Amino acid sequence: MKPKDLPASRGRHPLLSGMAQNSPVRFDEEDFPGCVPKRIPRRRIRDYSGRFEFWDANTETAMICEPTSYYHEVPSQRLARLTERIAQFRGSAIDSCGTVDLLLRNAAGERQRILQADQVLYLRPGQVERWGHSIEVHKDRLPDVVLEVDNTTDVRRRKLGLYEEWGFPEIWVEVPDEPARGRAKSRPSGLMVHLLGPDGRYREALVSQAFPTWTAKEIHVALNEKSLSLDTLNVLRRVGQRLGEQEGTTPNDDPQIGAERRDAHAQGHAEGYMEGLNSLHTFVAGYLARRGIKVSPEFNARFKAVGPLTGEALLLAAQKGVSEQDFFSRLRQELEV
Repeated sequence: MKPKDLPASRGRHPLLSGMAQNSPVRFDEEDFPGCVPKRIPRRRIRDYSGRFEFWDANTETAMICEPTSYYHEVPSQRLARLTERIAQFRGSAIDSCGTVDLLLRNAAGERQRILQADQVLYLRPGQVERWGHSIEVHKDRLPDVVLEVDNTTDVRRRKLGLYEEWGFPEIWVEVPDEPARGRAKSRPSGLMVHLLGPDGRYREALVSQAFPTWTAKEIHVALNEKSLSLDTLNVLRRVGQRLGEQEGTTPNDDPQIGAERRDAHAQGHAEGYMEGLNSLHTFVAGYLARRGIKVSPEFNARFKAVGPLTGEALLLAAQKGVSEQDFFSRLRQELEV
């Protein structure tokens, strides 16, 4: 059973069906806790730069949430950094867009309703084409994940139901461990994943669908850590590798990690070659000494300057050479063959 205080995910909000049809349904502050109404005419909403939860053209009213604060912004910014790590482990980019307008137009093509999310994620940004300043419902590809940070707000009253009506596939609702002033004491911290089912209704889930194996508990822990822990890093690696298995990619496909690994391989190869060359030098010098052939202090430098060496060429030159000079002459002859 789902909690009784989740009307948007438990069933249709009594006002939602009318809103979906663009009818002049009114809403009030109780639908958007932590917000206050403010009139913004349709002609000005495009250029409005302030933060709001929801805007409706029928009443030309926006629900303005609390001013941007540390408590509200940190989780969404951390999520962007966490998904960058996952993208590196997967080997392909994940696009985090931050706060962006999610726009529904009416039949005449005018702005009808707008939601603003705290963070939106696209797992395959190369497949997304957006030509405007907003993500348009019924036109653009919807984000794979939307994050809502509920510190003094409560998206369950109305906003979650709108996401459901508009068909957003996965919504994360995060209540941070560190509460902002004004948050209701009855709201415990934690993260809930809401997945859109085949019936067009949200169901609560313990694991993300977009990020396979990433649990709601692990996501919440990662969003509230002061610094990235080893446990969380291992979780991000697991999730990224699982995504890579689905996509057929590895960390080597990531531009930064791939370049670093290639550089490290080349450096290791060069160091291994020099180490092997020094061992060959020691062996050849000792072999010549046992044959009674003295080598000069310059022998090592001359040996390294010869070029790519093979074991067969070294052995023949060391066996037949009668002096250091003769050894190098024969070695060059062997290499030229």
